[in-house]
Amino acid sequence: MNRNLVLVALSLFTWGLGEGFFIYFQPLYLQQWGATSIEIGGILGALGIVLTLSQIPTGLLTDRFGPKKLMWASWILGAIAAWWMVFAPTLSLFVAGYLVYGLTGFGVIPMNTYIIKARGKLSVGRALTFISGMYNLGAVIGPILGGRIADRWGFHTVYIIAACIFVVSTAILMFIQSIHEIHPEDLSHKPQNSSGILRNPRFLLFLGMTFITLLVLYLPQPLTSNFLQNQQHLSNSTIGLLGAVGSFGNAFATLVLGNIAPFWGLLVGQIWVALFAAFFLWGNSPLWFGMGYFFFGGYRLYRSMTLAYARPMARHDETGLLFGALETASSAAVIVAPVIAGLLYSQDPYLIYRYAFIAILVVLVTNLIMMKIFFPRVHPEKL
Repeated sequence: MNRNLVLVALSLFTWGLGEGFFIYFQPLYLQQWGATSIEIGGILGALGIVLTLSQIPTGLLTDRFGPKKLMWASWILGAIAAWWMVFAPTLSLFVAGYLVYGLTGFGVIPMNTYIIKARGKLSVGRALTFISGMYNLGAVIGPILGGRIADRWGFHTVYIIAACIFVVSTAILMFIQSIHEIHPEDLSHKPQNSSGILRNPRFLLFLGMTFITLLVLYLPQPLTSNFLQNQQHLSNSTIGLLGAVGSFGNAFATLVLGNIAPFWGLLVGQIWVALFAAFFLWGNSPLWFGMGYFFFGGYRLYRSMTLAYARPMARHDETGLLFGALETASSAAVIVAPVIAGLLYSQDPYLIYRYAFIAILVVLVTNLIMMKIFFPRVHPEKL
Protein backbone atom coordinates (compact mmCIF):
# COMPACT_ATOMS: atom_id res chain seq x y z
CA MET A 1 0.00 0.00 0.00
CA ASN A 2 1.47 3.39 -1.00
CA ARG A 3 2.09 6.30 1.37
CA ASN A 4 -0.89 8.29 0.08
CA LEU A 5 -3.42 5.63 1.04
CA VAL A 6 -1.67 5.27 4.40
CA LEU A 7 -2.07 9.02 4.98
CA VAL A 8 -5.73 8.92 3.97
CA ALA A 9 -6.26 5.94 6.27
CA LEU A 10 -4.57 7.72 9.21
CA SER A 11 -6.57 10.87 8.57
CA LEU A 12 -9.82 8.89 8.41
CA PHE A 13 -8.90 6.97 11.57
CA THR A 14 -8.34 10.26 13.39
CA TRP A 15 -11.52 11.78 11.99
CA GLY A 16 -13.48 8.72 13.05
CA LEU A 17 -12.06 9.13 16.55
CA GLY A 18 -13.21 12.75 16.69
CA GLU A 19 -16.61 12.16 15.15
CA GLY A 20 -17.15 9.17 17.40
CA PHE A 21 -16.91 11.51 20.39
CA PHE A 22 -20.24 13.15 19.55
CA ILE A 23 -22.06 11.53 16.64
CA TYR A 24 -23.99 8.99 18.73
CA PHE A 25 -24.95 11.73 21.18
CA GLN A 26 -26.02 14.32 18.61
CA PRO A 27 -29.78 13.60 18.96
CA LEU A 28 -29.41 13.73 22.77
CA TYR A 29 -27.62 17.08 22.60
CA LEU A 30 -30.34 18.44 20.34
CA GLN A 31 -32.85 17.17 22.90
CA GLN A 32 -30.96 19.07 25.61
CA TRP A 33 -31.32 22.22 23.50
CA GLY A 34 -35.11 21.65 23.70
CA ALA A 35 -35.78 20.01 20.32
CA THR A 36 -38.66 17.49 20.12
CA SER A 37 -38.37 14.09 18.42
CA ILE A 38 -40.12 15.45 15.31
CA GLU A 39 -37.82 18.50 15.26
CA ILE A 40 -34.75 16.27 15.69
CA GLY A 41 -35.94 14.16 12.76
CA GLY A 42 -36.42 17.33 10.72
CA ILE A 43 -32.93 18.61 11.59
CA LEU A 44 -31.35 15.30 10.60
CA GLY A 45 -33.44 15.36 7.42
CA ALA A 46 -32.20 18.87 6.63
CA LEU A 47 -28.70 17.48 6.86
CA GLY A 48 -29.62 15.14 4.03
CA ILE A 49 -30.87 18.06 1.94
CA VAL A 50 -27.57 19.95 2.03
CA LEU A 51 -25.74 16.73 1.25
CA THR A 52 -28.01 15.86 -1.66
CA LEU A 53 -27.60 19.26 -3.30
CA SER A 54 -23.81 18.99 -3.20
CA GLN A 55 -23.17 15.45 -4.46
CA ILE A 56 -23.47 15.53 -8.27
CA PRO A 57 -21.77 18.97 -8.62
CA THR A 58 -18.94 17.62 -6.45
CA GLY A 59 -18.67 14.53 -8.65
CA LEU A 60 -18.39 16.69 -11.78
CA LEU A 61 -15.80 18.96 -10.15
CA THR A 62 -13.81 15.92 -9.03
CA ASP A 63 -13.70 14.54 -12.58
CA ARG A 64 -12.74 17.96 -13.88
CA PHE A 65 -10.12 19.17 -11.38
CA GLY A 66 -9.04 16.07 -9.48
CA PRO A 67 -9.88 14.94 -5.96
CA LYS A 68 -7.08 16.29 -3.74
CA LYS A 69 -8.14 19.93 -3.41
CA LEU A 70 -11.77 18.99 -2.87
CA MET A 71 -10.70 16.60 -0.12
CA TRP A 72 -8.72 19.42 1.50
CA ALA A 73 -11.73 21.73 1.29
CA SER A 74 -14.00 19.14 2.92
CA TRP A 75 -11.63 18.46 5.83
CA ILE A 76 -10.95 22.16 6.49
CA LEU A 77 -14.66 23.04 6.35
CA GLY A 78 -15.45 20.16 8.69
CA ALA A 79 -12.93 21.40 11.27
CA ILE A 80 -14.34 24.94 11.05
CA ALA A 81 -17.91 23.65 11.45
CA ALA A 82 -16.90 21.67 14.54
CA TRP A 83 -15.59 24.82 16.21
CA TRP A 84 -18.76 26.61 15.07
CA MET A 85 -20.80 24.05 17.04
CA VAL A 86 -18.52 24.52 20.03
CA PHE A 87 -19.12 28.28 20.20
CA ALA A 88 -22.80 28.31 19.12
CA PRO A 89 -24.85 30.12 21.83
CA THR A 90 -28.32 29.08 20.61
CA LEU A 91 -30.04 26.04 19.10
CA SER A 92 -30.51 27.74 15.73
CA LEU A 93 -26.81 28.61 15.45
CA PHE A 94 -25.81 25.15 16.62
CA VAL A 95 -28.05 23.59 13.96
CA ALA A 96 -26.53 25.92 11.35
CA GLY A 97 -23.05 24.72 12.33
CA TYR A 98 -24.22 21.12 12.26
CA LEU A 99 -25.61 21.57 8.75
CA VAL A 100 -22.30 23.05 7.61
CA TYR A 101 -20.58 20.06 9.19
CA GLY A 102 -22.95 17.75 7.35
CA LEU A 103 -22.21 19.53 4.09
CA THR A 104 -18.61 18.34 4.35
CA GLY A 105 -19.92 14.89 3.49
CA PHE A 106 -19.28 15.94 -0.12
CA GLY A 107 -15.68 14.99 0.64
CA VAL A 108 -16.64 11.31 0.40
CA ILE A 109 -16.84 11.61 -3.39
CA PRO A 110 -13.34 12.97 -4.08
CA MET A 111 -11.99 10.70 -1.35
CA ASN A 112 -13.45 7.57 -2.94
CA THR A 113 -12.29 8.74 -6.36
CA TYR A 114 -8.80 9.30 -4.95
CA ILE A 115 -8.79 5.85 -3.34
CA ILE A 116 -9.82 4.18 -6.61
CA LYS A 117 -7.09 5.93 -8.60
CA ALA A 118 -4.35 5.54 -5.98
CA ARG A 119 -5.20 2.00 -4.88
CA GLY A 120 -2.39 0.28 -6.78
CA LYS A 121 -2.96 -3.49 -6.90
CA LEU A 122 -5.87 -3.49 -4.44
CA SER A 123 -9.32 -4.29 -5.79
CA VAL A 124 -11.94 -1.51 -5.81
CA GLY A 125 -13.98 -3.17 -3.08
CA ARG A 126 -10.94 -3.92 -0.89
CA ALA A 127 -9.55 -0.37 -1.20
CA LEU A 128 -12.87 1.29 -0.37
CA THR A 129 -13.73 -0.99 2.52
CA PHE A 130 -10.22 -0.78 4.01
CA ILE A 131 -10.29 3.01 4.19
CA SER A 132 -13.85 2.94 5.54
CA GLY A 133 -12.76 0.36 8.08
CA MET A 134 -9.96 2.62 9.33
CA TYR A 135 -12.50 5.38 9.96
CA ASN A 136 -14.66 2.93 11.88
CA LEU A 137 -11.73 1.69 13.97
CA GLY A 138 -11.21 5.25 15.13
CA ALA A 139 -14.91 5.57 15.80
CA VAL A 140 -14.72 2.58 18.19
CA ILE A 141 -12.74 4.62 20.71
CA GLY A 142 -14.59 7.93 20.41
CA PRO A 143 -18.02 6.96 21.81
CA ILE A 144 -16.54 5.27 24.89
CA LEU A 145 -14.50 8.34 25.81
CA GLY A 146 -17.25 10.71 24.71
CA GLY A 147 -19.87 9.03 26.89
CA ARG A 148 -17.67 9.15 29.97
CA ILE A 149 -16.73 12.78 29.37
CA ALA A 150 -20.38 13.71 28.75
CA ASP A 151 -21.46 12.15 32.04
CA ARG A 152 -18.72 13.98 33.94
CA TRP A 153 -18.32 17.34 32.20
CA GLY A 154 -21.25 17.59 29.78
CA PHE A 155 -21.67 17.43 26.03
CA HIS A 156 -20.01 20.78 25.37
CA THR A 157 -16.63 19.42 26.45
CA VAL A 158 -17.13 16.48 24.10
CA TYR A 159 -17.46 18.86 21.14
CA ILE A 160 -14.34 20.81 22.14
CA ILE A 161 -12.22 17.64 22.16
CA ALA A 162 -13.71 16.46 18.85
CA ALA A 163 -12.92 19.81 17.20
CA CYS A 164 -9.27 19.56 18.34
CA ILE A 165 -8.99 16.05 16.91
CA PHE A 166 -10.42 17.25 13.56
CA VAL A 167 -7.59 19.78 13.30
CA VAL A 168 -5.06 16.93 13.65
CA SER A 169 -6.88 14.86 11.01
CA THR A 170 -6.87 17.80 8.60
CA ALA A 171 -3.15 18.37 9.13
CA ILE A 172 -2.40 14.73 8.23
CA LEU A 173 -4.39 14.98 5.01
CA MET A 174 -2.39 18.00 3.84
CA PHE A 175 0.55 15.69 2.99
CA ILE A 176 -1.16 13.55 0.32
CA GLN A 177 -0.02 13.85 -3.29
CA SER A 178 -2.28 14.70 -6.19
CA ILE A 179 -3.32 11.97 -8.63
CA HIS A 180 -1.09 13.51 -11.32
CA GLU A 181 1.90 13.21 -8.99
CA ILE A 182 1.10 9.52 -8.45
CA HIS A 183 0.27 8.80 -12.12
CA PRO A 184 2.04 11.37 -14.36
CA GLU A 185 0.42 9.80 -17.44
CA ASP A 186 -2.92 11.20 -16.25
CA LEU A 187 -1.71 14.68 -17.21
CA SER A 188 -2.61 13.94 -20.80
CA HIS A 189 -6.06 12.65 -19.89
CA LYS A 190 -8.92 14.78 -21.15
CA PRO A 191 -12.36 14.02 -19.73
CA GLN A 192 -15.01 13.01 -22.20
CA ASN A 193 -18.61 14.10 -21.99
CA SER A 194 -19.38 13.03 -18.40
CA SER A 195 -23.13 12.62 -18.76
CA GLY A 196 -23.25 9.18 -20.34
CA ILE A 197 -23.87 7.34 -17.09
CA LEU A 198 -26.92 9.50 -16.34
CA ARG A 199 -28.47 8.24 -19.58
CA ASN A 200 -27.78 4.59 -18.73
CA PRO A 201 -31.14 2.91 -17.88
CA ARG A 202 -29.45 0.12 -15.92
CA PHE A 203 -27.56 2.58 -13.75
CA LEU A 204 -30.66 4.71 -13.16
CA LEU A 205 -32.57 1.60 -12.11
CA PHE A 206 -29.73 0.65 -9.77
CA LEU A 207 -29.73 4.22 -8.41
CA GLY A 208 -33.43 3.99 -7.58
CA MET A 209 -32.93 0.60 -5.95
CA THR A 210 -30.06 2.03 -3.88
CA PHE A 211 -32.18 4.95 -2.65
CA ILE A 212 -35.05 2.72 -1.50
CA THR A 213 -32.68 0.28 0.18
CA LEU A 214 -30.69 2.94 2.01
CA LEU A 215 -33.93 4.58 3.12
CA VAL A 216 -35.13 1.47 4.95
CA LEU A 217 -31.62 0.62 6.18
CA TYR A 218 -31.15 4.08 7.74
CA LEU A 219 -34.68 4.28 9.20
CA PRO A 220 -33.96 2.48 12.52
CA GLN A 221 -30.80 4.47 13.31
CA PRO A 222 -31.41 8.27 13.74
CA LEU A 223 -33.30 8.25 17.05
CA THR A 224 -31.77 5.16 18.61
CA SER A 225 -29.82 7.22 21.17
CA ASN A 226 -33.05 8.87 22.29
CA PHE A 227 -34.72 5.45 22.50
CA LEU A 228 -31.93 4.11 24.68
CA GLN A 229 -32.00 7.08 27.04
CA ASN A 230 -35.74 7.83 27.17
CA GLN A 231 -37.25 4.35 26.93
CA GLN A 232 -34.43 2.16 28.30
CA HIS A 233 -33.04 4.74 30.78
CA LEU A 234 -29.40 4.10 29.91
CA SER A 235 -26.63 6.54 30.86
CA ASN A 236 -24.50 8.47 28.37
CA SER A 237 -21.55 6.23 29.24
CA THR A 238 -23.55 3.10 28.42
CA ILE A 239 -24.87 4.63 25.20
CA GLY A 240 -21.31 5.57 24.28
CA LEU A 241 -20.16 2.01 24.92
CA LEU A 242 -22.96 0.69 22.70
CA GLY A 243 -21.94 3.21 20.05
CA ALA A 244 -18.39 1.86 20.25
CA VAL A 245 -19.74 -1.64 19.66
CA GLY A 246 -21.56 -0.23 16.63
CA SER A 247 -18.33 1.29 15.32
CA PHE A 248 -16.57 -2.03 15.87
CA GLY A 249 -19.34 -3.67 13.84
CA ASN A 250 -18.71 -1.12 11.09
CA ALA A 251 -14.99 -1.85 11.17
CA PHE A 252 -15.53 -5.62 11.16
CA ALA A 253 -17.98 -5.42 8.26
CA THR A 254 -15.70 -3.27 6.12
CA LEU A 255 -12.29 -4.73 7.01
CA VAL A 256 -13.13 -8.42 7.38
CA LEU A 257 -15.93 -8.66 4.80
CA GLY A 258 -14.45 -6.14 2.38
CA ASN A 259 -12.98 -8.88 0.17
CA ILE A 260 -16.25 -10.66 -0.55
CA ALA A 261 -17.91 -10.16 -3.94
CA PRO A 262 -19.99 -6.95 -4.11
CA PHE A 263 -23.18 -8.96 -4.84
CA TRP A 264 -22.85 -10.84 -1.57
CA GLY A 265 -21.74 -7.71 0.25
CA LEU A 266 -24.98 -5.98 -0.68
CA LEU A 267 -27.06 -8.90 0.57
CA VAL A 268 -25.09 -9.38 3.79
CA GLY A 269 -25.34 -5.66 4.55
CA GLN A 270 -29.14 -5.76 4.35
CA ILE A 271 -29.40 -8.91 6.47
CA TRP A 272 -27.20 -7.36 9.16
CA VAL A 273 -29.34 -4.23 9.46
CA ALA A 274 -32.48 -6.39 9.65
CA LEU A 275 -30.83 -8.07 12.66
CA PHE A 276 -30.11 -4.63 14.14
CA ALA A 277 -33.81 -3.75 13.97
CA ALA A 278 -34.79 -7.16 15.37
CA PHE A 279 -32.49 -6.88 18.41
CA PHE A 280 -33.86 -3.44 19.26
CA LEU A 281 -37.44 -4.54 18.68
CA TRP A 282 -37.29 -7.62 20.91
CA GLY A 283 -34.28 -6.93 23.12
CA ASN A 284 -34.54 -5.69 26.70
CA SER A 285 -30.98 -5.26 27.97
CA PRO A 286 -27.70 -3.51 27.02
CA LEU A 287 -26.32 -6.87 25.88
CA TRP A 288 -29.08 -7.25 23.29
CA PHE A 289 -28.73 -3.63 22.19
CA GLY A 290 -24.97 -4.04 21.85
CA MET A 291 -25.47 -7.04 19.60
CA GLY A 292 -27.92 -4.99 17.58
CA TYR A 293 -25.50 -2.08 17.26
CA PHE A 294 -22.80 -4.46 16.01
CA PHE A 295 -25.02 -5.55 13.13
CA PHE A 296 -25.70 -1.97 12.05
CA GLY A 297 -22.26 -2.30 10.45
CA GLY A 298 -24.21 -3.77 7.56
CA TYR A 299 -25.25 -0.24 6.60
CA ARG A 300 -21.64 0.77 6.04
CA LEU A 301 -20.92 -2.45 4.19
CA TYR A 302 -23.89 -1.92 1.88
CA ARG A 303 -22.83 1.66 1.09
CA SER A 304 -19.27 0.62 0.25
CA MET A 305 -20.42 -2.28 -1.88
CA THR A 306 -22.83 -0.15 -3.93
CA LEU A 307 -19.77 1.79 -5.16
CA ALA A 308 -17.87 -1.37 -6.05
CA TYR A 309 -20.95 -2.99 -7.64
CA ALA A 310 -21.82 0.03 -9.78
CA ARG A 311 -18.25 0.92 -10.81
CA PRO A 312 -18.32 -1.16 -14.04
CA MET A 313 -21.37 0.80 -15.24
CA ALA A 314 -19.29 3.95 -15.82
CA ARG A 315 -16.22 4.98 -17.82
CA HIS A 316 -13.09 5.76 -15.84
CA ASP A 317 -13.48 9.49 -16.52
CA GLU A 318 -16.96 9.32 -14.97
CA THR A 319 -15.81 7.96 -11.61
CA GLY A 320 -16.57 11.17 -9.74
CA LEU A 321 -19.98 11.53 -11.35
CA LEU A 322 -20.78 7.88 -10.56
CA PHE A 323 -19.94 8.38 -6.90
CA GLY A 324 -21.78 11.70 -6.89
CA ALA A 325 -24.97 10.10 -8.16
CA LEU A 326 -24.75 7.25 -5.64
CA GLU A 327 -24.03 9.65 -2.78
CA THR A 328 -27.02 11.74 -3.90
CA ALA A 329 -29.22 8.67 -3.52
CA SER A 330 -27.70 8.02 -0.09
CA SER A 331 -28.16 11.63 1.00
CA ALA A 332 -31.75 11.68 -0.25
CA ALA A 333 -32.43 8.65 1.94
CA VAL A 334 -30.95 10.57 4.88
CA ILE A 335 -33.48 13.35 4.19
CA VAL A 336 -36.52 11.12 4.34
CA ALA A 337 -35.62 8.43 6.89
CA PRO A 338 -35.10 10.70 9.95
CA VAL A 339 -38.39 12.51 9.30
CA ILE A 340 -40.25 9.21 9.14
CA ALA A 341 -38.38 8.01 12.23
CA GLY A 342 -39.35 11.18 14.13
CA LEU A 343 -43.03 10.76 13.26
CA LEU A 344 -43.00 7.09 14.25
CA TYR A 345 -41.11 7.82 17.47
CA SER A 346 -43.70 10.42 18.50
CA GLN A 347 -46.41 7.73 18.20
CA ASP A 348 -44.54 4.72 19.57
CA PRO A 349 -40.71 4.41 19.57
CA TYR A 350 -40.93 0.68 18.87
CA LEU A 351 -42.70 1.34 15.56
CA ILE A 352 -39.38 2.48 14.08
CA TYR A 353 -37.82 -0.96 14.51
CA ARG A 354 -40.96 -2.91 13.64
CA TYR A 355 -41.52 -1.11 10.33
CA ALA A 356 -37.81 -1.12 9.49
CA PHE A 357 -37.52 -4.88 10.05
CA ILE A 358 -40.47 -5.65 7.77
CA ALA A 359 -39.38 -3.15 5.10
CA ILE A 360 -35.81 -4.49 5.00
CA LEU A 361 -37.02 -8.04 4.44
CA VAL A 362 -39.27 -6.90 1.58
CA VAL A 363 -36.49 -4.83 0.00
CA LEU A 364 -33.97 -7.66 0.42
CA VAL A 365 -36.10 -10.06 -1.61
CA THR A 366 -36.83 -7.38 -4.21
CA ASN A 367 -33.14 -6.51 -4.56
CA LEU A 368 -32.17 -10.16 -4.95
CA ILE A 369 -34.62 -10.57 -7.81
CA MET A 370 -33.61 -7.30 -9.51
CA MET A 371 -29.88 -7.95 -9.30
CA LYS A 372 -30.28 -11.39 -10.84
CA ILE A 373 -32.47 -10.09 -13.69
CA PHE A 374 -31.19 -6.57 -14.47
CA PHE A 375 -27.59 -6.40 -13.23
CA PRO A 376 -25.39 -9.21 -14.55
CA ARG A 377 -21.95 -8.56 -13.16
CA VAL A 378 -18.79 -7.43 -14.93
CA HIS A 379 -15.67 -7.71 -12.81
CA PRO A 380 -14.44 -4.15 -12.03
CA GLU A 381 -10.81 -4.91 -12.66
CA LYS A 382 -11.61 -5.84 -16.28
CA LEU A 383 -12.65 -2.28 -17.06
